Amino acid sequence: RFSGTFVGNADSASPAAATSPPIVAAATLPAVPTIPVVPTIVGVPNTVAEGVLNPNEVKPPASGTRRARVLYDYEAADSTELALLADEMITVYSLPGMDPDWLIGERGNQKGKVPVTYLELLS
Repeated sequence: RFSGTFVGNADSASPAAATSPPIVAAATLPAVPTIPVVPTIVGVPNTVAEGVLNPNEVKPPASGTRRARVLYDYEAADSTELALLADEMITVYSLPGMDPDWLIGERGNQKGKVPVTYLELLS
């Protein structure tokens, strides 16, 4: 046997296990100052950057809107989301910094977040 050469030896009394270096606790490491980063999106209220979306405060982009067909009924979880009915057509678009699994959906004068997985994106 070669003492201390093999790592991962199943033998609990192996020299490698007995001579492993001590674990250093994170508290003993020097503290690194951190600066909080709050994303700012030009032309979009800060409520979007902070994760709280008031759909009535956002404007659709000049280009980049698409039509989408709703695949399944969707019940809005809160006032920032748009309830959907299967087979209806809505206009959708995304905003910078927004979760890629969601889009802003518009139906007439109603607006809110909609899950991408419930949509078939068209033109």
